[in-house]
Amino acid sequence: MARVYEAIPIAEGFYWVGAVDWGLRDFHGYATHRGTTYNSYLMTTPSGRNVVFDGVKEPFVDVMLSRIASVVDPASVDVVVSNHAEMDHSGGLPGLCTALSPSRILASQAGVRNLSMQLEGFGGVTAVGDGETVDLGGEQVVFMETRMLHWPDSMFSYLPSRRILVSQDAFGMHLASAGLFAHRVGRELLREEAGRYYANILLPYSTLVTKLLSKVAAAGLTLDIIAPDHGPVWVEGRDPGPSFITGLYREWAAQRPTRKAVISFDTMWKSTEMMASSIAEGLEAGGANPVVLPLHGSHRSDVASELLEAGALILGTPTINNNIFPTVADLVAYLRGLRRQNLVGAAFGSYGWSGEGVKQLSAAMAEMKIDLLHPGLSIQFRPDGSTLSACRELGSAIAARLAAGEA
Repeated sequence: MARVYEAIPIAEGFYWVGAVDWGLRDFHGYATHRGTTYNSYLMTTPSGRNVVFDGVKEPFVDVMLSRIASVVDPASVDVVVSNHAEMDHSGGLPGLCTALSPSRILASQAGVRNLSMQLEGFGGVTAVGDGETVDLGGEQVVFMETRMLHWPDSMFSYLPSRRILVSQDAFGMHLASAGLFAHRVGRELLREEAGRYYANILLPYSTLVTKLLSKVAAAGLTLDIIAPDHGPVWVEGRDPGPSFITGLYREWAAQRPTRKAVISFDTMWKSTEMMASSIAEGLEAGGANPVVLPLHGSHRSDVASELLEAGALILGTPTINNNIFPTVADLVAYLRGLRRQNLVGAAFGSYGWSGEGVKQLSAAMAEMKIDLLHPGLSIQFRPDGSTLSACRELGSAIAARLAAGEA
């Protein structure tokens, strides 16, 4: 194979051998506006029995093999560790392991099961336990299960002598970048994309995130480097370093409400849109920060991302065929699964003759445990001045509630 792709050194004897996917724009329903990376890592050891942590998406196996070959003979890779069995990491494992012929493939107990079920004919994987320390070519690796962050098989690999944490999907983001390291990417972009990632993937597991951060602290792990499976690598002594992302996770996991209010809706003949604009006016006048996301121009994951650091969700729908408008129903289904907590909100919308949409939307929001401050503001046909005033008053009432929550 021609050696086209080079490994990137991260620390002495530790290299990035992954792939950049500049063109990815959808990750199981989450809009990846800036692509992603599939991060894999090569650890060389004094014994010459080298280790690879995590694979890549199947189309990028040759890229990964080329990077490994720029450092060592691929035949010298003795162990492959699979920290997470999702297909963007495990899809390339059969081809990778055929090329490398490792003597051992390691995964968590759930990882062994998931790999065997997903990859037909792929076996020979050995389970490692939570807290187990394994000697890999003269290097000690500590494995820490991180179940449901965000799959049942997820685990960390910690290298004590190098103080490196291979954190699989935790502390990562979908961001294709020529700069592998976080300190080569702007802080605002890092916060934005890390927030999008947390909001759309890890938010339902926020309680587990808090427990994990406590578990890592209790274990006394020194984290000089956090090497996630997507996005930039975090290096201590650089700005921003590992504490930047762990601090954000601690903040996001708490799900504290703010004065930000997310308004999302769709509209047929602009009536529901007019209502949304008036609600936003009331929010602004009341000191809140409205973010308005019309669904004819916003992706469901954009709404989820804005909701991460918000205090209110206000949803609007017309009624069509006695139901919620389809794009709004899609958004509700998506947000229900993400389980954002500590929100207030309301439903609103217009209708022509039946008007079930707002009632159904209010019921769905109640099921999401959103504290509804209105039974549902529903008007027939086009809003007049008095109706728009009622919309403005609703925005003001929600703003007052958000302000009271911060007091």
